[in-house]
Amino acid sequence: MNEEQSSRPWHSLEIEEIYQALDTSIAGLSDAEAEKRLKENGSNELIVKKGRTVFQMLWEQFKDPMILILIAASILSFILDQLLEGIVILIIITLNAIISIIQEKKAESSLEALKNMTTTYAIALRQGEESHVKARDLVVGDIIMLEDGMKVPADVRLIDSSSLKIQESSLTGESVAAEKDANDKLSITTLLGDRTNMAYSSTFVTYGRGFGVVVETAMKTEVGKIAGLMDKQEDLDTPIKRKLASVGKILTCFGIIICIIIFIIGCIYKQPLVPLIMTAISLAISVIPEGLPATATIVLALGVQRMAKKGAIIRKLPAVETLGSATIICTDKTGTLTINQMTVTHMAANGDLVDAKYREVKEATEWSKLYSEIIFAGALCNNSEFDPDNKGKILGDPTEGALIMLARDFGYDHDELENQFPRLFEQPFDSIRKRMTTVHQIDNNYIAYTKGGIDEVLKECNRIITTEGIREITEKDIESIRKISDDLAQNALRVLSFAKKELVSIPNDEDDVESNLIFIGLVGMIDPPREEVKLSIKSCHKAGIRTAMITGDHQITAIAIAKELGIFHDGDTVCNGYELEEMSDEELQIIAATTTVYARVSPEHKLRIVNALKSNGEVVAMTGDGVNDAPALKASDIGIAMGISGTDVAKEASDMILTDDDFTNIVDAVEGGRRVYKNIQKVIQFLLAGNISEILTILIAVIFNLPAPLLAAHILWVNLATDTLPALALGVDPAEKNIMKQKPIKSNSLFEKDLIFRVILQGIFISIAVFIAFIIGYKDDLASGQGMAFCTIAFSQLFYSFSQRSNSETMFSKEFFKNKYLIMATLLSTFFMVALLFIPSIRAAFELSSINGNEWLIILGLSIIPTILVEILKLFKRIKKRSK
Repeated sequence: MNEEQSSRPWHSLEIEEIYQALDTSIAGLSDAEAEKRLKENGSNELIVKKGRTVFQMLWEQFKDPMILILIAASILSFILDQLLEGIVILIIITLNAIISIIQEKKAESSLEALKNMTTTYAIALRQGEESHVKARDLVVGDIIMLEDGMKVPADVRLIDSSSLKIQESSLTGESVAAEKDANDKLSITTLLGDRTNMAYSSTFVTYGRGFGVVVETAMKTEVGKIAGLMDKQEDLDTPIKRKLASVGKILTCFGIIICIIIFIIGCIYKQPLVPLIMTAISLAISVIPEGLPATATIVLALGVQRMAKKGAIIRKLPAVETLGSATIICTDKTGTLTINQMTVTHMAANGDLVDAKYREVKEATEWSKLYSEIIFAGALCNNSEFDPDNKGKILGDPTEGALIMLARDFGYDHDELENQFPRLFEQPFDSIRKRMTTVHQIDNNYIAYTKGGIDEVLKECNRIITTEGIREITEKDIESIRKISDDLAQNALRVLSFAKKELVSIPNDEDDVESNLIFIGLVGMIDPPREEVKLSIKSCHKAGIRTAMITGDHQITAIAIAKELGIFHDGDTVCNGYELEEMSDEELQIIAATTTVYARVSPEHKLRIVNALKSNGEVVAMTGDGVNDAPALKASDIGIAMGISGTDVAKEASDMILTDDDFTNIVDAVEGGRRVYKNIQKVIQFLLAGNISEILTILIAVIFNLPAPLLAAHILWVNLATDTLPALALGVDPAEKNIMKQKPIKSNSLFEKDLIFRVILQGIFISIAVFIAFIIGYKDDLASGQGMAFCTIAFSQLFYSFSQRSNSETMFSKEFFKNKYLIMATLLSTFFMVALLFIPSIRAAFELSSINGNEWLIILGLSIIPTILVEILKLFKRIKKRSK
């Protein structure tokens, strides 16, 4: 079989065409031919791409501009015999690389999970006889059997079917089992969810039987295509990575420019080459916020711990910040917005319509008996059952499962009903009659119960049960029944009707038991929305986050659920899979801006939608639980899987898992993510203001042809020992009260509009104070000047760390002591500084002299001035805001 054959639209071909194309027949393949094809085309297994090696990850680290600058600075330090600086820089590079590689080694095992979905054995015709064949050994052209409870082992074009229903929710997103008919003639454009003559790998047979020809195996199956789509999405950046990379590029360019300027100025002044190079190294180090990657990682990790307590497990650290930046949540319907369980919500008898959950039925009245007849008919004319190991789970068709759940809700035990009223005869459901009938012995009578579609049952009824008893059915009765059925259908409910008939004896296969029936009533069922989701979607709306439903279900059902949950509003756009097929990516980008419901979509469509939204500048969060959601989960900025109902594939493709399938936890996670985002911004503002002050201090000294006020070792100490602890404490600062009323930030930069201005201004304040301290100390000698500059820059950053908690509110507010970690961090950093300055051996290593009492007063006075200036600016800002 060549590539052209493998890409054929099998659902639109006649069976004889398929036999000819695949060189097979109704008798199946011979053992020799099957073995030959297996060798040629490989096993019916999914191919798993190998992950990146540690060396590949390490190479990625060395391509980072900030790391390259540090490596160059380290090499130059060793060349110039500055061992302390060289060793410390190497330690920094090593630590950053280790942290990053550990994160990346959390290998994605999505494809392995998909691979494990194949069944162990299949029933195939080989040599014209039934054989149990390992699913991995199936080949194209094999004829295989499908039976109730079986997982479909490959993509199959059905040859024959009998009452066949297949649960395809994990592939298509549709909660109702799909009815299959081998004789259906389909067009080439028929979408995946409507291909009734096909059975697809990884789906489950819930009812009936069938057999067909294997047309695709392994990676060419629909689930294999999903694996391929996921494979292409493996190396996506997250917003936090892009933003930190942006910071690195900006600082690198800035540092190179400043280094060139300083080198030119030094040459003009004819400064010695070695001191000039060491000044350049000091400058290069001052440009790099060495503590930023590690601090950001720790802040994200702490965010992970907080979210885990609220039912959200973060699998990848950057997902914490990403969710806080989300501008749109794309959500699957089945199992995410709904409970993923067909549920009877309405019952109608005698022209009335009641809520099925209404328990206070008027006992001992005729009215109550009418509804009891519906419950009995639904429970007895039924082939599903409760899982003996899990009474909350249904084995069998989900629609029939809803009926035995209904019986249980009204106090009837399904097993007891079947034992009390044993089944004596069954006329199974088929796609032509669209009815099912069972006969039971009840009170020494033989009663036939029939269920099916409203039209199929009504046309066989000539009587109806009412509160007055059984009477002839009238046109008015039929009109009333149809109106109720139409109203339910318009609200996306699936309608089943029931009838009964008393027999004189147990029938045989030739008897007509589905004529002259007595109409009992009907039920409406749906996979209902989760009640708690409504408030969550409302909260997301207030937070400036759009919600869009992307589902494989039908458009009417999708719109009904979307309206009820508050996702779809007047003026919003609806798009279905057939329309998507005709759209270009550019057209999809345009409609994606207003579309809130995507219905009848395939996995490829979901992926296109996510990519279109990302092209529009959206930060996309995608929720889901099925195999069909996996590619979109992986392609989105953050994939969120359901922990209980989610498939292994969805979980492994995700960045975050909701342990209790509660959509409402997303709101808490968004708040947590925004808190992390804001705190990372505080950290960046704090660290970069310090770095700017270091750069400006050195630049001013070079301009005035003075020695460097700070050595490379001093800058490294400040950046790592003094700044890192307060930065970490700012990273766990409590969230602002109105954080969920702010709009999400769409920019790919961590710099908000005023952040650059604040960083530069605060850096200027500190650098002026540091340079003044240097000049005062330099009057005595260079070591004194450098010592006073070193102490001033260290203590000024400790003081102004408290001012970084808010860019508008004063640091002296009543919440000053709320962040106890910041107070502890400041005290510990102060202890490190005191130890360095008062232990002679350490002080000597840093080329510092002792500081006297007057110098300490000057240092502390100058250190607090930048903080006072920042607080004055905040005051003016508040006054200006109140005056508007």
